[in-house]
Amino acid sequence: MARLSYVELPAKATRPLIDFYTGAFGCAFTDYGPDYAATTTNDVDLGLNASTDAAIAFLLPLFQVEDLEAALERVITGGGTITVPIFAYPGGRRFHFKDPAGNELGVFVVEE
Repeated sequence: MARLSYVELPAKATRPLIDFYTGAFGCAFTDYGPDYAATTTNDVDLGLNASTDAAIAFLLPLFQVEDLEAALERVITGGGTITVPIFAYPGGRRFHFKDPAGNELGVFVVEE
């Protein structure tokens, strides 16, 4: 079963948002380079995306799954539109899609 386990926010730079969420809510972030940071609570985590290569325009909820290719097929069969094909990143792979109402979400799998 998939679960909503990650929310990614667009950012111009990660440091101001790290400072904000740490001060406002006590969040602890791990830096994954100059343009990405995330909490790692294993609950619903928050990612800060300041990447120019993989930038996002809006808040991006992500579902975690066990089988990424099967999830991709279910999204397509269900009427979703793939907006970003499967790609790898440190720690896993993911894709983005729009649901039938036009909302953009992502799906990821953790790989070590």
